[in-house]
Formats: sequence, structure tokens, C-alpha cells
Amino acid sequence: MARFLFTMLLSDDLGLPTRLVPIARMLADRGHDVAVFNPLPAPASLIEDAGLKSLPMPARVLPDAGSDLAGVGSAWDVEELFGALFAREDFIREATALHVDLVRDFAPDVVVDSFSLFGCMAARALKIPLASVLQGNFHPASDGFLGWKGPRPEGLVTAAPAVNKVLAEYGLAPVERAVELISGDLSLVVGTPETDPVAADATASWVGPIVWQRGDATLPDWVAALDRSKPVLWVYSGNPRYADAPTPVDSIVVIRAAIAALADTSAQVVLTTGYQEVPAEIGALPENFHHAAYLPGRAMAERSDLMIHHGGHSSVMTGLSTGTPAVIVPTMTERQSNARHLAALGAGEIVIPSATADGEKQISTADFSAAVNRVLREASYRASARRVAESMKQYGGAPQAADLIEQFAHATVR
Repeated sequence: MARFLFTMLLSDDLGLPTRLVPIARMLADRGHDVAVFNPLPAPASLIEDAGLKSLPMPARVLPDAGSDLAGVGSAWDVEELFGALFAREDFIREATALHVDLVRDFAPDVVVDSFSLFGCMAARALKIPLASVLQGNFHPASDGFLGWKGPRPEGLVTAAPAVNKVLAEYGLAPVERAVELISGDLSLVVGTPETDPVAADATASWVGPIVWQRGDATLPDWVAALDRSKPVLWVYSGNPRYADAPTPVDSIVVIRAAIAALADTSAQVVLTTGYQEVPAEIGALPENFHHAAYLPGRAMAERSDLMIHHGGHSSVMTGLSTGTPAVIVPTMTERQSNARHLAALGAGEIVIPSATADGEKQISTADFSAAVNRVLREASYRASARRVAESMKQYGGAPQAADLIEQFAHATVR
């Protein structure tokens, strides 16, 4: 049996753990020694729900990252996102050292990563085989988030110069782009070539949708009791507020839009927030809204006539895998990219928010209402979503990913 350590970008939301936890659970069920590292509150709750070993934060104080969250939200691609997120060399150095401590202490045979620059750097520094599980627009061989606009602009911010200084300290070769580091010796892409395109010559394998849901998970009785003669709309905001003060990547706009457009309508609205509380500033929810911090995603999507969400890749995968159409309010360019891929497949609509002077996002209630009504009314959206769901069945999802990672471990571990 092998030892696997799962790492990911440390962010207090469920997108990355949702894709890694099913693979980790499957490998653990096969008798492997598996641990997952993301001790932030929402991911830790999901890891606990899966019954997996969750590693605590190593005892090392990190300096401020110097993040430009507006730059993160508007990034052209991963390279610019990393440049905006990790602006300080001292942070990159200490975050890498923290992950080196983590990997060295657990001593895995393989590191399985999704989007953790520092987990990948640590694996390379310690010469641990690295498997990556990425969405298409994270992969170095993709067009990024805004490739539909044309060629990548020159002069965008990048973390590569600072990253290269730290790589040199570990005796590692420099990279032209920091994004090169997050693609592993084994590279798996969540989704399919039509949902998550990458360059034809990329050394990557698509594994289809991966969505976490415990095998014995069921929806609560109050969901089952919803009136089947009225539409059920599942609103998923992800993390509404990433900090005490507003930030440019918050998704509270999704909740506000849903309340403005759907209160006092015949729709039955189920609001979930990914193990987050609804911000107090929202106030009392309308009578036709029902809130739960977390519900089994696949089951909830199957019960829903429409998903409304922030454009996170795991939300897109959840809806497409169940043939449920969506209206997406993307709250950063990465999510806009995911939304555009879904809309191009005919499985939903996008309503792009605009930023106010204080950095908050807002959308036109009229445009949002029109999109919701159009997707509910026109059968083509659900038909397209179901066609994609059917096409996804040729891929193996988490079992296929686990198989490939097991084979990789067998071939690389001596």
C-alpha cells in the first residue's frame, strides 16, 4: 500500500476539496494511507464529512502575502492570478518552507495536488512524485481565463521571478512561468475535452466530472417535501464573504440577486453556502427561501429545475453531470471562463456583474430575472445539459482518477 498526501490552494471554500476528496476517499477505501491538507473551516468540514485524515497547519508563521484581490478577480490566467495573489518574495519563501515541513513530516509516496503552488514546489524540492488534478483553464496548456478575448497581453504581473529565487534555494531549475509548476508528473483534468479544453499536445488525461457526495448521503426531509408542482431553484453562492470587509472576489452578489429577483415568486429557492453562514447584512430571507449551510451536491442538483451559482468549476461539474441547467453570476474571471464554457454548450446563461466604486458587485435584476425565466421556460437548456451529462459517462470520474494515481504510484515508488 502507498501513502498519499493531498494538497491544494488554501482557500476557505469547497471548489478544490470537492474534486480531491472523492479521490482521496476512494484511495483510503482501497487500503492506502491517505491524508488531506486544508485546515481552513469550510474545507476541514468537508474532509471531516468524508472521514479522512486531516492534517493541521504546521507551526510556522507566514508573513502577509501582499495579495491584490482585485487583480486576482480580474486575472487573465493562472500566471497573472499567482502574480496578484503572491506578491511578496518572503511569503513565497515561507509558504514553500511550510509545505516542505508538511510533506517531509508525512513522508508520502505521492503528492496529489490541485492548484497549490507551494505544495507542488515542496514535492519537487523533496523529489516526491507529483500528480495534479486540475480544471482545464488551470492547466499550463490552456488559453487561461480570458483567451476568448484574443492573444494574452504583454507585461502582465507574474510571480515567476520571486518563485525562481526560492526554487534556486532548493537547487531547482528556474521556470519561465509559475503555472508550469502546478502540472504534475501525472496530470489529470477534471471534465472533458468539450467542458475543459487544453492544447492538443498537452500531456494530460481527462477523467470527467468529480463531485463529492458521501455514499449514504440523502437530502433532508424538508427538501423532499417541496411542492413538485413548483420549480425548485438551487442557489449556491460559495463563500459570500472571504473577510470581515468586502473583497473583490466575494460572491454575496449571487444571494442578493436571487433575493431581488425571486422573493415572493412561485419558485422554491434552496440556498446553500458551502459550510458558511449567510452574512448578517442580508437580513431575514424571504418566505420562499430555505437555507442550509451544506447539502449533498449531486442529490440537490438532481432535485433542482435550475442551479444558480457563482461559476465555480465544481458547481459547473455538479450541474452538468446531473443534466441540470444553470444561470451563472461569475464573481471572478476564472469563474467567468467556466461559465462561458457551460453557456457555449447551451446548458445555461451568464449574467455578468459590474463593480461599484467600493469594489462590491451588482447586477441588473431585470437581466437576471430574464435569464432565470428563459432557462426555466425553454427546454433546450435542459436538453443540452442532459446531452453533456450523457457524454460525460464515457469518463470514469473519481474511480478513474484513483486508478491512474495508483498506477502512477506503482510505477514511480521504489
